[in-house]
Formats: sequence, structure tokens, C-alpha cells
Amino acid sequence: MKLEILIDELQEIVDSAFKMPLSGGKKVVNAERIQEIVEEMRTNMPQEVRQAKSIAADRSNIIAKSKQEAETIVQQAEERAKGMVERHEITRQAQQRAAEIINKANEEAAQIKNAANQYIEGIMKKADDDLSANLATLKKTRQSLKAYQNKNNGKKRDTEKKKQTTDDE
Repeated sequence: MKLEILIDELQEIVDSAFKMPLSGGKKVVNAERIQEIVEEMRTNMPQEVRQAKSIAADRSNIIAKSKQEAETIVQQAEERAKGMVERHEITRQAQQRAAEIINKANEEAAQIKNAANQYIEGIMKKADDDLSANLATLKKTRQSLKAYQNKNNGKKRDTEKKKQTTDDE
């Protein structure tokens, strides 16, 4: 690879450079030659490195966009969860109201049943009392009829006895 050769050449220039006395290790290099090598490195840079450089430049944009999308997703999830909680609360309230209505209907049905039973009991008692009164009246009427018949039968016998006595004489 051409790039590795150019890097090695740069290293050789630095290693063979003249050290300046009293400079703390600084060296004098051929700046013109280093500039040429750097230019050659730029022109021989592989496509992957250029793409990586472009991706690195776009990295902050990608991260920012990803963060924004993540925040949007989280916000949508929170709103959806809130909606689900609200629907759950509405459902719970509806179920509670339905239970109250059913309990009230059962109580009213029990009251109506009790009232109907009391009404029927009253009617049956009145019918029983009326039938008892009619039976008593019927018994009295029968007794009166028997007494009348017995009285008439007694007069008839007396009349027949008198007639017989008169005939006998």
C-alpha cells in the first residue's frame, strides 16, 4: 500500500533530521519534502478513509438526529401509555357504574317482588275471608231452610193427624 510507504518515508525524514543544540530535542527537517509527502498521502488516501472521514464529520448530525428520534419515540410511548391509562380508567369507571346499576336494579326487583307478594297475600286473605263469610251465610241459610222445612213438615203432620182423627171419628 502506497500510504504505508509514505508514512515510513516521513518517519525516516524525522529520524535522520539534524538535532539543534540547546533546543530540547527539536530537529531541523526539510519542510518542502514533508509537504510533498503529505500532499501525496492525501491523493493516495484510500476511499474507505475518505468515507470514514465523511462519516465522522456527519457523526454529530447523525447522533443529534438519533437523539431527536429517540425523544420523539419516548414522547409517543408516554402519550400512548397515558391514553391507555385513561382508557383503563374510563373502563374501570364504566364497570363500576354498571355494577351500581345492576345492584340498584336487583334491589328494585327485590322490592317489587316483596310488594307483589304482599299484594297477592292481601288478595288471597280477602278471598279467604269472603269465602268464609259466604260459607257461614250458606250454612245459616241451610239451617234456616231445614228449620223451615221441619216446621212445615210438623204442621203438615199435625194437619194430617187432625184429619185422621176427624176421619176416625
